Amino acid sequence: MSSYWYRAAAPRVAVEIGRRRINVVAVDRTGTGTVIDAYASEPLPDGAVTPALGGTNVPDTGVVADALRRALDRAGLGSTSRAALVVPDSVARVTLLPFEQMPARAADLDQLVRWQLRKATPFPLDEAVVGHVVANRAGGQTTLAAVAARRDVMAQYEAVAAAAGLHAGIVDLASFNVMNAVIGAGAAPAADWLLVHLAADATTLAILRGEDLMFYRHRPAVDQEPLSALVHQTAMYHEDRLGGDKFARVWLCGAASTAEHVRSEIAERLGVPAESVDVRPAAAFRQEVSVSSEILDALAPSVGVLLRERKAA
Repeated sequence: MSSYWYRAAAPRVAVEIGRRRINVVAVDRTGTGTVIDAYASEPLPDGAVTPALGGTNVPDTGVVADALRRALDRAGLGSTSRAALVVPDSVARVTLLPFEQMPARAADLDQLVRWQLRKATPFPLDEAVVGHVVANRAGGQTTLAAVAARRDVMAQYEAVAAAAGLHAGIVDLASFNVMNAVIGAGAAPAADWLLVHLAADATTLAILRGEDLMFYRHRPAVDQEPLSALVHQTAMYHEDRLGGDKFARVWLCGAASTAEHVRSEIAERLGVPAESVDVRPAAAFRQEVSVSSEILDALAPSVGVLLRERKAA
């Protein structure tokens, strides 16, 4: 499952800009698979990045770009000129759009998607960048995952990359690429599974059936809904609207510092243990080193964007 706003050949370096940290990772694609060559993480000061649908997300481009340059240098990637860019879920609105029939022409489909999004997007679409990909084909219809973000907001994140000497050829959302990491690692069951992606600014929950996205919900932290309530509501949707029973697996990402508490909360409600995302089956580390669960957790979105299948809807 992946979105794409800009079509380009996949780079070997990915950068994730979050509220609190910047993560960078580089891979080498060999005949036998994908290998993680280098990675680094750099903290950001409070207020350096404030993910939101509108307004100022990056008050000082230079501060964030300096952190990115430090991360690239620490990873030995200071001469990199091109990278995939992973941005927070909170900067975009994701909408699942079902269609009984799909237009044959791509231009007609783009126009239809934009027309449908006008009902669900809280900003003018002529000020937005819009992308879409097939989420699932179920019940005799095709459902697209449509992503819309304000162009001026996206420009702030791209400006960070540019100030660090990078061209962002691919831009994508963090949660989509955690899904890609799970799928790329061969860990997605054929039955229904749940992803819980926690960030400093928000929570995203997604239900997938194999590799098909069936449900997507994003809630900013300011909504102040406890995780237990969000998980409960998602489980009820799964049972009532998708005919589901118990999830085959539950994956948790972004909760390294509070993992045990969050796992207990999820397991108590769902009766299924929450597992950490491990990218190593899809992208092994070149060196035989001990990698902490915190590192694996932090790298999942960045590795996911480099693993994704880039298929047009």
